[in-house]
Amino acid sequence: MTHKTMDELEAGLADIARSPADDGVLRMIVRRPSVGEREVLVEGRLELAVGLVGDNWSTRGSSRTPDKSAHPDMQINVMNARVVDLVAGDEARWSLAGDQLFVDLDLSVTNLPPGTQLAIGSAAIEVTPEPHTGCQKFVSRFGPDAMKFVNAPARRHLRLRGLNARVVRPGTIRTGDRVKKVTERATP
Repeated sequence: MTHKTMDELEAGLADIARSPADDGVLRMIVRRPSVGEREVLVEGRLELAVGLVGDNWSTRGSSRTPDKSAHPDMQINVMNARVVDLVAGDEARWSLAGDQLFVDLDLSVTNLPPGTQLAIGSAAIEVTPEPHTGCQKFVSRFGPDAMKFVNAPARRHLRLRGLNARVVRPGTIRTGDRVKKVTERATP
């Protein structure tokens, strides 16, 4: 697999900027039953205690918690479908990004500040402040330019690598469901 160059990635910014702000679409659901394993689902269940049912979030743990337990603000990883399509080059490779939900929606901090809730199917998730920056696996799968592209300081506010969220209303989600911004935290 040939990785995209920075010029090729930057050429995709205009399309990413056209992502809907308030009413998007859930394009893909990916469950990670164990490290390195991916299952693309047509339908999934989001639960308060475990996130995406069958995903390893609750058992994998996190280096960002003192006791290395699952980080409550990193329960659901969401990535813009236009970004993953750009860096992956093929929908069959989207799941390699490691995120659970791929949405056609503007994930920027301006559009979805922490505390914003999104309704998906009968469930709802809330954007958390915990940054989502990727890892060495992202570099090996999509190339160093892809990691630099999604994490460039000048574009960090766009959340091209995605965002973290937690489940606030359990429910069933399906590929093709609308993703609607339903609440936004009041600015102090």
